[in-house]
Amino acid sequence: MDRYQKVEKPKPESPINENEIRITSQGLVRNYISYATTLLQERRGNEIVLKAMGQAISKTVAIAEIIKRRIPRLHQDTAISSVRITDTFEPIEEGLQTVEQTRHVSMISITLSTKELNKNSPG
Repeated sequence: MDRYQKVEKPKPESPINENEIRITSQGLVRNYISYATTLLQERRGNEIVLKAMGQAISKTVAIAEIIKRRIPRLHQDTAISSVRITDTFEPIEEGLQTVEQTRHVSMISITLSTKELNKNSPG
């Protein structure tokens, strides 16, 4: 793959809900925790949704556990899934064809709520 370069695709802009927090591997844990507690306590929100993909999943689980410890009587619902991402590589040298690679990336969505959530949900 040293004779190819990755083509940067524009990311589709999907709207983020006010109570949704997207966790990245670069973000600081304390910032996510303070924002989440602000949403739940000061803004009187009923629920927050923590979302992450790939390497940020373990950080998201840790953040959810810290929030649950700091704010008593929170209910949790966890959903896991995967998304298919296609990367396109263009050749640097002539005579080579464009290459596409498809990879599956894990996703997690953790809902923390002050109200009771769906009891029939497996998460």
